[in-house]
Amino acid sequence: MSRVMGVAPSLGTDERPPRRRALAPLEPVSTRTRLVLGVAFFVLFFGLWAVFTLGGFVSPTFLASPITMAKEGWLLFTEFGFLHDIGMTVWRVVGGFVLAAIVAVPLGIAMGAHKGVEAFLEPFVSFCRYLPASAFIPLLILWAGLGEMQKLLVIFIGSVFQIILMVAVIVGNARKDLVEAAYTLGATHRGIVRRVLIPGAAPDIAETLRLVLGWAWTYVIVAELIGSSSGIGHMITDSQALLNTGQIIFGIIVIGLIGLVSDAFFKFVNRRLFAWSALR
Repeated sequence: MSRVMGVAPSLGTDERPPRRRALAPLEPVSTRTRLVLGVAFFVLFFGLWAVFTLGGFVSPTFLASPITMAKEGWLLFTEFGFLHDIGMTVWRVVGGFVLAAIVAVPLGIAMGAHKGVEAFLEPFVSFCRYLPASAFIPLLILWAGLGEMQKLLVIFIGSVFQIILMVAVIVGNARKDLVEAAYTLGATHRGIVRRVLIPGAAPDIAETLRLVLGWAWTYVIVAELIGSSSGIGHMITDSQALLNTGQIIFGIIVIGLIGLVSDAFFKFVNRRLFAWSALR
């Protein structure tokens, strides 16, 4: 009948949508696949680590095996009060990062919303952004001593200028049509900032804070390497003096695990607070 009507016969396979390729560019993967692939990488990593160390290809002096690392980690928790060190490091990261966010987010919003403020602050902030936080440690020790304030200030300096510039860019890239529409409806300058710029930029600001939190972990370890009597960085320094690579590696892994948990928590909170941003 299809030949009589002048219509080419269709194949069953042509009626079905083309199969999506798992490795196609920008092709999403399921949550289960993502989990399996993530776990597979860690399995491969630890497997290669075990082969090179347990197989005798690397000296234990330079790299401990996974088994030795696990034993040293257990000793850290049971005999050396490592939980206290973890608690002190987490407190320093959270404290310094929160201080930086409290200062940086309002300044970044002001710079992004008002070009005059941006012209006044941007050169200085850009200059400070390239200064390594570790370079301030000698001065901070002179100013604040070896206490907690010195370590909080290292994290603060390392984070605040990055957040300011990133937030300013986010706010400055707001849609101009929304701003003009708000002015047409009678919004004031303050109303534009409060009701258009800040709500529109809030999801990206939260994502920026999540990224900078990862940088804060690098600063806290630097701060704890000098003049500290507690913290993960202090433990790593003591282990280095004893050539105990098992404890050093365990401390590094603990930092990564804590960062991974905090990152996942940040993502969860952002999704709850800004669920509508996924529809943009």
